[in-house]
Amino acid sequence: MTFHVYLSGEIHTDWREQIIAGAEGLDVVFSAPNTDHASSDDCGVAILGAEDNKFWHDHKGAQMNAIRTRKLIEEADVVVVRFGEKYRQWNAAFDAGYASALGKSLIILQQPEHDHPLKEVDAAALAVARTPEQVVQILRYVQTGDLPVG
Repeated sequence: MTFHVYLSGEIHTDWREQIIAGAEGLDVVFSAPNTDHASSDDCGVAILGAEDNKFWHDHKGAQMNAIRTRKLIEEADVVVVRFGEKYRQWNAAFDAGYASALGKSLIILQQPEHDHPLKEVDAAALAVARTPEQVVQILRYVQTGDLPVG
């Protein structure tokens, strides 16, 4: 049974690569948003034309990125949303809400210090993991029934 897993959220660390490497051997197809910050921010104006007002610049980019994000979340069996330590990821919270509204299996990846601010997001999730390794263990268990050894 192939799982389609969408990896949403924080783009400043290698958590996606850790999950992808750890899931080697599983029948999993991963997808993600555009994680190149500059092209993600500027895609709207690069394609549709410049904007003098930063609000409209960002608005065009957000709309262009939403085409990809919506499609990949809709196709996903599991959505993993990572909330990083350094930045507030409002878009990640939106992705979690969208995935939840679609009835997707949702795994949140966050540090304990975010437990209180993310309590509503966590309540919608089927699991709250602390490490990419735990996400891999969840995927392995759900797909194979195998528990971690050790």
